[in-house]
Amino acid sequence: MESTKRRNIGISAHIDSGKTTLSERILFYTGKIHKIQEVRGKDGGATMDSMDLEREKGITIQSAATYFEWKGFGMNLIDTPGHVDFTVEVERSLRVLDGAVLVLCSVSGVQSQSITVDRQMKRYNVPRIAFINKMDRAGANPDRVTTQLREKLGHNAVGMTMAMGAEDNFAGVIDLLKMQAVYFDGENGEILRYEDIPAEYVEEAKERRNKLVEAVADFDDDIAERFLMEEEISAEDLIPVIRQATLDLAMTPVFVGSAYKNKGVQVMLEGVMNFLPAPEEVPLEALDQDNDEAAVELQTDPDKPLVALAFKLEDGRYGQLTYVRVYQGTLKKGDFMFNQSNKKKIKVPRLARMHADQMHDIDEAKAGEIVAMFGVDCASGDTFTDGKVNYTMTSMFVPNPVIELAVEPKEKSGQVQFSKALNRFTKEDPTFQVYRDEESGQTIIRGMGELHLEVYIERIRREYNCEIVVGQPKVAYRETITKETTFDYTHKKQTGGSGQFGRVAGIMTPMDLDDENGYEFVDQIVGGSIPREYIPSVDKGFQDNLQEGRLIGQPVVGVKITLNDGSFHAVDSSEMAFRSAAMGAYRQAYAQAAPVILEPMMKVEVAVPEEFQGAVIGQLNQRRGMIQNTESDGNYVNVEAEVPLSEMFGYSTELRSGTQGKGEFSMEFARYMKVPKQVQDDLIKEYQKQKEEAN
Repeated sequence: MESTKRRNIGISAHIDSGKTTLSERILFYTGKIHKIQEVRGKDGGATMDSMDLEREKGITIQSAATYFEWKGFGMNLIDTPGHVDFTVEVERSLRVLDGAVLVLCSVSGVQSQSITVDRQMKRYNVPRIAFINKMDRAGANPDRVTTQLREKLGHNAVGMTMAMGAEDNFAGVIDLLKMQAVYFDGENGEILRYEDIPAEYVEEAKERRNKLVEAVADFDDDIAERFLMEEEISAEDLIPVIRQATLDLAMTPVFVGSAYKNKGVQVMLEGVMNFLPAPEEVPLEALDQDNDEAAVELQTDPDKPLVALAFKLEDGRYGQLTYVRVYQGTLKKGDFMFNQSNKKKIKVPRLARMHADQMHDIDEAKAGEIVAMFGVDCASGDTFTDGKVNYTMTSMFVPNPVIELAVEPKEKSGQVQFSKALNRFTKEDPTFQVYRDEESGQTIIRGMGELHLEVYIERIRREYNCEIVVGQPKVAYRETITKETTFDYTHKKQTGGSGQFGRVAGIMTPMDLDDENGYEFVDQIVGGSIPREYIPSVDKGFQDNLQEGRLIGQPVVGVKITLNDGSFHAVDSSEMAFRSAAMGAYRQAYAQAAPVILEPMMKVEVAVPEEFQGAVIGQLNQRRGMIQNTESDGNYVNVEAEVPLSEMFGYSTELRSGTQGKGEFSMEFARYMKVPKQVQDDLIKEYQKQKEEAN
């Protein structure tokens, strides 16, 4: 199939907006499956939720890929999770997709996770269309959601379809481009019936069509002129202009419907064909390793040298499955290729197209396709080439974990399976990290939230048949400094033979906490007071100490070290000596720099019926929460707050019991913030006590 007729799209949204239900309908209408399964259905759950845990909990945990053909177009589709705990699944999907469908609930509108997903789409410059789902729900209001798209997310949202009725009376949609009413007949809405617009909707449809043309007129002078002359403008005239504006991220076409009630999905699919990019319409860049990592443009051309990116790994029962996006060239079964991260030559043993958890074998994959390789050992984010070029793709953004748990196998005999499981999961998921606490000898796992770690613990139990003992969840605190201070430290040691000597001097300054790196080293040595070859050792000495702060042994962030003086000895100076000097200087300066403890603050969004508003705000205040905003919408209230993660454990139970089970909340990491004095003292006391017990 020619690549202009290819679409690589993802479906992403806030929890429970209907992403998986929408994917299920798309697969049904395109003939990929022959029976619709519901997400929480009795017959085993949705096709794309193939993991047992997903089917039990009724949520998506792993992004699932599938492919299908529709009206002569070949499409790769990735259904992503909504929970912020599995945010890396969304990151890696958006990294390799050309376009996306942002699904919004017609009642809840733009929620916290919609904002996160939108930020991720902007990070990778992914053009998108919006689908306002659940038009059959009580309180459905697509106009309000479109306004929120403009105001909260800054989209130039333009309606392409209009709902005929809402809630129980939702009958179908009006296609504003073609000015036709579309009804969805048949048992599952598979038969499309096009009719004239019913009389009661004609006026409103004309008005909305005018708004649509007016919005498009901003991007095309010819249409603007014809609009002012009140000439008739056809769908054929509008589609190319809307397409270009969408590709330029200057417009977001909006479609309405109800996936659950089988209405509006096919019209939205036409929007995917019409407005989302083909692989060659997306500017692609790789970094040329032979030329100082200069950016080079890739072309979606099957005859050029191969460049492909491994973006997701799954360790199955029979070996590793690697999801790959081919950006340039052709990937053939049996060919040799090179892994750019370790320069290893690999033979491609097996290629397949994925349909959820089923594999369909293929012989080759051309530029612009998303496929899976079987039996190739690599890591997520590795680039493959055929050896003719030395390119790598830029890696994706990986957020830092905020919560940790101590885990160990219940029986000693489970140790091997336990280690296997942890090795596999850390390889698959960059946000799931494992380390050993040297003092207590415990294995600590880190992740994005309670649900994230809970799912992995459950998977170790099921997939590896290994029972686990779990400790109390711990928050990933950080330490930082609040005062600028100078250091001047000499490291001197004289034993038989050559000694050790190194002197370092400079300034330790607090940095802005929003800075991603959290550490900066500035070399201001002039006149050779420290020889060039020893400066990296000084940097390393400081970095080693930042791993463990002096207050509660947590990593130190937000520190800038400026090295401006020092001295050396012709015989006794060495890399080791300067590294030790940096460590001593750090200890000396840190004590005087007024260190403080930082804690992760979570952005919490609670939706409850109006009568519980007071109770919810009271609960959040008790948990040291800062209320940012409350929004009333019909009978529901949305409360936004920033609450320390350490206070959020057990909140879901409290919220349910305080709101008769009607309240729901979502949370995601917002930023690090200084802990109150009292809390800091308690944390230091607790840390000292643990140290004494360990000794």
